[in-house]
Amino acid sequence: MSNPQSRKKIVGISAAVAIIVGIAIGVSLYAAAGSDTVSATPADSRLKVVTSIAPITNIVRNIGGDRIQLTGIVPEGVNSHTFELTPSNAVVVGEADLVIINGLHLETDFERVVESSGRQDLQLLRLADNTVTREQWVFDFSFPEGGDPNPHLWLNVAHAMKYAQLVRDKLIEMDPENASYYSSNADRYLALLQKLDQGIMQSVQTIPEESRKLVTYHDSWAYFAPRYGMTVVGAVQPSDFGEPTPQEVARIIDQVRAEKVPAIFASEVFPSKVVDQIAREANVQIVETLRDDDLPGEPGSSENTYVGMMLSNMRAMIPALGGNVDALKGIEPGNTYGGP
Repeated sequence: MSNPQSRKKIVGISAAVAIIVGIAIGVSLYAAAGSDTVSATPADSRLKVVTSIAPITNIVRNIGGDRIQLTGIVPEGVNSHTFELTPSNAVVVGEADLVIINGLHLETDFERVVESSGRQDLQLLRLADNTVTREQWVFDFSFPEGGDPNPHLWLNVAHAMKYAQLVRDKLIEMDPENASYYSSNADRYLALLQKLDQGIMQSVQTIPEESRKLVTYHDSWAYFAPRYGMTVVGAVQPSDFGEPTPQEVARIIDQVRAEKVPAIFASEVFPSKVVDQIAREANVQIVETLRDDDLPGEPGSSENTYVGMMLSNMRAMIPALGGNVDALKGIEPGNTYGGP
């Protein structure tokens, strides 16, 4: 059985929210039946797709383009790990045609809304669960055995490519009239992700082999590191997602010194002075701009994408460890989907 304290998840909703979802759906069906009260504006027949965190929302956008109504529930700049699904959010989830989440127990409240909606036509796609097998789950520093697995598959670009393929296949299944559109979008996007994946591999190779080590505050890089020939030697944040004890801090400082790690990496969404202390006492550089689900740039900008996030991470990580990112030059971060 999963240990709730070891679980990195969006906070669960109460049973009252599930009741609200049922009421909202009933009201919408009643309104649709009463044609006298419905506006003359033609209804939008596109699939209603709801997603959770920003990287997944952007991946889905690049496949679905303008042929879907896409709503990302977790807002930009909000800590998705403490974000609470509100009753109005739950209504949006419950009225979707398709809900796409990461899975691996990250968004259990989304799953409860889908289950409580009572709708047989509401589909749920768990991307991570369909990308790796249970045997490939990673349990590590902040996600120890006995709890939930580390869910951060999307930081491995090969896994993000699988996410895109799963989205493509599900959209084609549910909306076959637009199959060629979704396929074309997927082809363009997968070509970009392939370039990104290869560029990261080449960039990591420029880091001295003895420095291809990661010490981070938040334990996000468990699937990234083996893909690109790196090793996660430690994560500061404990499994209850609080602050580490003085004894744990001292142990990490000793480890950083012993491993001769050139830099340690803080988190955009988990600010903590503990990382400053570790960097100061271990006499290593601190990098404060790593992101796992917060996209860079302003909404609508070319950097405000999954690819933009990964490029930003590599530009922060690789030079700090002694490498260069020349292999990533020329990779444009903007969306690639076609028009209507």
